[in-house]
Amino acid sequence: MTTCIALIVAAGSGSRFGGSLPKQYCPLAGQTILRRSVLAFLNHPHITGVRVVINPAHRELYDAAVGDLGLPEPVAGGAQRQESVLLGLETLAKDGAPDLVMIHDGARPLVDAATITAVRNALDKSKGAIAAKRVVDTLKKGDGDQIVTTVDRNNLWQAYTPQSFHFAEILKAHRDAAGVNSLTDDASVFEKAGLPVTLVPSNPDNMKITNPEDLDRAARALGQNYGDIRTGTGFDVHRLVPGVEIILCGVKIPHAFRCEGHSDADVALHALVDALLGAMGAGDIGTYFPPSDPQWKGMDSAHFVRHAVKMVSERGGIISNVDLTLICEAPRIGPHREAMVKRLAELLEIDPARVNVKGKTSEKLGFTGRSEGIAAQAVATIRFQG
Repeated sequence: MTTCIALIVAAGSGSRFGGSLPKQYCPLAGQTILRRSVLAFLNHPHITGVRVVINPAHRELYDAAVGDLGLPEPVAGGAQRQESVLLGLETLAKDGAPDLVMIHDGARPLVDAATITAVRNALDKSKGAIAAKRVVDTLKKGDGDQIVTTVDRNNLWQAYTPQSFHFAEILKAHRDAAGVNSLTDDASVFEKAGLPVTLVPSNPDNMKITNPEDLDRAARALGQNYGDIRTGTGFDVHRLVPGVEIILCGVKIPHAFRCEGHSDADVALHALVDALLGAMGAGDIGTYFPPSDPQWKGMDSAHFVRHAVKMVSERGGIISNVDLTLICEAPRIGPHREAMVKRLAELLEIDPARVNVKGKTSEKLGFTGRSEGIAAQAVATIRFQG
């Protein structure tokens, strides 16, 4: 299998942005800019790993932003972007060089899955490829506030990221260009080495956050681009049988009973998957993971959630929020709520503030009141590009 690592460059100070926080750690619609950039690559089917290059002085900010995502140790960057990229590439080489690498600015949080896929696929025929936008406006060259001439815009492109390369070639190109500070992106480094780079049309919203005004534009883009709001519900029930622990929301809880049923019988995650599929109009969990199929016996239900999340991404959606209710007499949900919310946020790739978990009893009524089983209800809201 071809390996492709995403190298996220986030070592800058953001001096042009101003403010008390480096821009990559500023919030954008409930998540930091860096977290949004990382999540775009983390579970993309073409990406086998993500590594972030940071300023060591920002370590606490980094941990708060993405420390829960299970990423490898971040790379300490340099004084200039080019140096930071080289340090990141050298670290990847020491850890077992990948076949391909995608280099992405941590301050481009709106990169979409389709752009990542297109840039990756371009490497099947080229040693290098970058996301770019064709220039459509008339360009003027100025002297102060006076026009000197009109620039021919034919064949002009704005360079974006990700910029992807065969790893061995970009590592050598960066090593050879070390100390040449006039190169403003990785494609320039590749070009200097005499290597060709393919232009791949990017999602035009794949903007770089440079000024506070850009942050406002990005927030508006998120809202405007995902105006098709859909909601799905899920419901599931599992019988309780004697055991030593019970799994709810992906959290193992010591208990005298366990749930019996499909896979690991996590009734909460099964309801959640149905809610996600319902919002997409895509059937139910049994459509994709029938309980009659022996391969799912004992399977971690996180696998089913990740599959649903991948479907959301492939259909151009983002998960806005989920609300989950567990109906049981025991175990008590309150002591485990924080761990459940954290695990659900990890699986759904959203901010924990967008996840809610509640525990309710049925006042000793019915099968849940008699502790014969546990029921779960879930509601999921997904925003699609409209």
